[in-house]
Amino acid sequence: MNKSNMVKTEKEIESISKAAEIGDACFEHILEFIKIGMTEKAVADEIERFLFSHGATGLAFDTICVSGERTNLPHGEPSDKIIEFGDFVTMDLGAIVDGYCGDMTRTIAMGSVTEEQKKVYEVVLKAQTEACKAIKSGVKCFDVDKVARDIITEAGFGDYFIHGLGHGVGTLVHESPTLNSKSDEILAENMVVTIEPGIYIPNKFGVRIEDLAIVTSFGIINKVKSKKELIIL
Repeated sequence: MNKSNMVKTEKEIESISKAAEIGDACFEHILEFIKIGMTEKAVADEIERFLFSHGATGLAFDTICVSGERTNLPHGEPSDKIIEFGDFVTMDLGAIVDGYCGDMTRTIAMGSVTEEQKKVYEVVLKAQTEACKAIKSGVKCFDVDKVARDIITEAGFGDYFIHGLGHGVGTLVHESPTLNSKSDEILAENMVVTIEPGIYIPNKFGVRIEDLAIVTSFGIINKVKSKKELIIL
């Protein structure tokens, strides 16, 4: 993809912003909807129902809702697994508006969390927050990835951050630029990118927090407004 396609017009950004707004509204709705005893599929179906009923013309990708140990699957498909007390639940969702995609992820806890869950969540949150601060035009993609990766590695979870920090979003949910440890692409004003570090511990659980933001000369304009601090329902 050439650079002109990576840099979005005002109208394209408007459509992506609308998609992000629907995603935020959906997340708020799901916080009221989700209950212990529901299946992952039931929650995913409700996410999709809400997106379509609030203006989405399509889904940016197959909705992800995984719980418990299955949160260690970055692209896990919703299953018939029952959401249980003490589970983390990770939801990754995106609406399409005017042909443009939204993309956001939040991980929440059901009922209670262990000290280990809380620690991992806080590490991901710090990595995500600091990466958001590091993004602006003129910065290399691998440098932004490194900000998040160093925080996760220093906390002892480097082996469990198994994907890149993020990617561009437009008419496709995965576009250039690519924010990972190998990408020497340079961020430019009005690129739209995800910031989504994650930790996925085999046989235990995973955490991912993802925002969608516009790159500017002074930083980012974050289009995802949903709370990032750990939510325990």
